[in-house]
Amino acid sequence: MTERRQNQRDTRRDSGYRSAEHSIVAATDERADDTGAVFRRLAHYWKPYRSIIYVLLFWILLGATAQGVGPYLVGRAIDDYITVRDANGLMRMMFLLLGVYFLQYLAFRGQVLKLGVISAHTLYDVRTDLFKAIQRLNMNYFDKNAAGDLMSRLVNDTETVGQFMGEGLSRSLGSFFSLIGILITMFVLDWRLTLATAAVLPAMVIALQLLARFARRAYRQTRETIGDVSANLEEEISGVRVAQAFSRTEFNSERFTERNNANRNANIRAEAATATIMPTLEMLSASSIAIVLGYGGWRVLNDQITIGLISSFLLYVNNFFRPVQVLATFYGTAQAAFAGAERIFALVDEPVTIEDPANPKQLPVLDGAVKFENVSFAYEPDKPILKDVSIDIQPGQTVAIVGPTGAGKTTIINLLGRFYEVDKGRVLVDGIDIRDVRRADLRQQMGIVLQDNFLFSGSIADNIRYGYLDATDEEVKAAAEAVNAHVFIEKLEDGYATALGERGGNLSQGQRQLISFARAILSNPRILILDEATSSVDTRTEALIQKALEKLLSERTAFVIAHRLSTIRNADLLLVIEDGRIAEQGSHAELLEKDGLYAELYNRQFYKPEE
Repeated sequence: MTERRQNQRDTRRDSGYRSAEHSIVAATDERADDTGAVFRRLAHYWKPYRSIIYVLLFWILLGATAQGVGPYLVGRAIDDYITVRDANGLMRMMFLLLGVYFLQYLAFRGQVLKLGVISAHTLYDVRTDLFKAIQRLNMNYFDKNAAGDLMSRLVNDTETVGQFMGEGLSRSLGSFFSLIGILITMFVLDWRLTLATAAVLPAMVIALQLLARFARRAYRQTRETIGDVSANLEEEISGVRVAQAFSRTEFNSERFTERNNANRNANIRAEAATATIMPTLEMLSASSIAIVLGYGGWRVLNDQITIGLISSFLLYVNNFFRPVQVLATFYGTAQAAFAGAERIFALVDEPVTIEDPANPKQLPVLDGAVKFENVSFAYEPDKPILKDVSIDIQPGQTVAIVGPTGAGKTTIINLLGRFYEVDKGRVLVDGIDIRDVRRADLRQQMGIVLQDNFLFSGSIADNIRYGYLDATDEEVKAAAEAVNAHVFIEKLEDGYATALGERGGNLSQGQRQLISFARAILSNPRILILDEATSSVDTRTEALIQKALEKLLSERTAFVIAHRLSTIRNADLLLVIEDGRIAEQGSHAELLEKDGLYAELYNRQFYKPEE
């Protein structure tokens, strides 16, 4: 039995490897972005730093000039001073060479400094644009894409692009101008020997072209697979407690290995594409040296050129292929950067399905009237969640929404906050269609408390004033007192300055929920939304919250979603949702008397078997 399970596990693992790799390869093969278009978009990030780029180009040109002059002076020293035994002239030439090499040092230092500045600015700008793009995306995008993959784009892909835009591109420019300077100098000295030296260039171009397509595809796969690995890591780290509780750690390790294996293989393919480049260039460089030595030596023997000239050419050949090698290395960096840039721009270009109107209406302080008019909605086409729902809520009413799981309760709240757009019908607040106002204006007058609220790193006070940054310490304290959170906060060693761990992990579930209530109440919202806000707290904490809500709910329109029906018996209106429609509505007493779905849910929850 154990052997059979192991075989099944190995089969599942191997098929998982193939599945993970196949899905990434298929996805990247379907993409054929224009490299030129990607480069032009990246070049847009240089525009604010033109002055720095001009200084960088000055240092690059100075370095290229110095690199071109050095070998020429060596040849002159051999022909003019060494062969004639002129010690004084040789000393002067030595100092001149030292000056040239010092200029080369200054130029290199200037390049490093400026490219560091450009790289840092570029990385900052790319990450800023990507973060802004993530912030403006609608909720339906996050429903379909893993947070870990977004993190990979924000960290790994931008880092790769930053290296390309800074160090990689600057070094390649320096190498390119050095190459041009060397070629010009060589042609001036002896065009025949230069042509002999360049005889290997066609072979080099052909070799690089053959590797180009494979390398681009391979680097795309590395960016895609590292995103997959990051997404899996984020999920597994967040759910490690659940994994350990259900003894899923071994299976999760295998699943991570599948993704990690796909990334490893993609990296191997990418390295294979670039590993051929350097040996090829080394071989061509050696071939070129042999050509110069053979052809140039023959010409020396026939008194056509001097020993100093052939010595200069041998140095030039070495210097010629050094920038070529830099450019070849840059080629690999560029492929990785373009692959990362494609993923970045794909996210930046992601269409926003919910936008503010061009000429938004001014939203006054709300009374709190809410109306749904024949609203239909589906997260996915042909799978409706809400079907022709109509609701009319008066200002100040407390509305409880109940129903089976998946009936559409939370969807109503999502549409009210305009986190999703209705497919049909409209949602009105105080008679104004919410599509006619800015989403920020609408949400500033709403307070939302979810079942699993997110607390951010920082102090307790920072988390309470998260939605109202201008709140004073007294207002923060008043909000905490209103929801009965002040007592436990004051008992903490640092009180309101207590630093919270990740997601508020150093607080209990009930304490985190009370802070979330304080955060929602601080901005004095006209519409308060509680989505299963008390389902995960203990009875004592729930009693504290209920006591606070008696005062808070009476002053504003409130929507309460709750599975604990005991918490909503005093609501002004209960809406019973079933299969995307309003099956029943009325008060607690009216719905019990009706003996329908609500009565069934209520009796099932409070049923006590006879002893």
